[in-house]
Amino acid sequence: MQPVVTAGLDGSPESLAAARWAAEEAEKRGLALRLLHAWPLLVPEPVHTASEADQNYWARRLVHTAQAELRARHPGLSVVGDLVPEDAQEALIKAASESEMLVLGSRGLEAVESYFLGDVSMPVVARAERPVVLVRAEPAVEEASPGPVGRVVAALKLHGSGEALLDFAFHTAAARGVPLLAVHGRSVPLHARMPWGADHDVAEEMTREARQQLTGVLHPWREKYPQVQVSESIRLTSPGKAVLQASEGAALLVVGRRAHRHGVAPHLGPVAHAALHHGRCPVAVVPHE
Repeated sequence: MQPVVTAGLDGSPESLAAARWAAEEAEKRGLALRLLHAWPLLVPEPVHTASEADQNYWARRLVHTAQAELRARHPGLSVVGDLVPEDAQEALIKAASESEMLVLGSRGLEAVESYFLGDVSMPVVARAERPVVLVRAEPAVEEASPGPVGRVVAALKLHGSGEALLDFAFHTAAARGVPLLAVHGRSVPLHARMPWGADHDVAEEMTREARQQLTGVLHPWREKYPQVQVSESIRLTSPGKAVLQASEGAALLVVGRRAHRHGVAPHLGPVAHAALHHGRCPVAVVPHE
């Protein structure tokens, strides 16, 4: 099977936004696009049946309409439609393992909704073997967030970020021809907190130490991707808050999660949770060792 970017379709505005984002990414990477719609009630394809009697009519129309739009937008892109009679969650997890990345729609999350991302998206993100990108519905022009639009933001630990996360972030920035911002957040210890803020000497030492370590982590990737303009940001606040602040107006936020180990229930860390629940730009979750 040729390398593909897979987008999950369910008929929602969010899934159509995800398909459009996936088409642009596939084109930039020189890959094919697969549009996947999974529905357990699909029946065998009829030989001669009127549309009003075809139980698969709406499922096929959903895929074909998106396929026609994306082919018109991207004439040189190979766009393949795929209808599968399977449970959506299991079908998407399987599709992720066969793809360079899986792209799904994500609802716009307000305060009350922020802990209910979706019955399908969260388990898929937590279990998928490859990167999963969540894309919100496209905002109206006047609602678009201001800021440094275009850059890729990568949330990094100083130990254990994983090569998969770094390679995905740098590869994406290189394919798009945009800068990359590496962000590391670190909370100030309780003993160094003052009524007016953090102790100056402690804050300076923490920032200097973190910057040295971050520079070391990024060095081999700067050499591997010399065309990518890289900047660093050390923020003395919680990692989740640091990442959300840095991602305002970004084209993509890249966060990591530990790959699922046998016998351990799949889960997402606090930074990935913060990004998925509250991030306003597309968020890529990359599993790594």
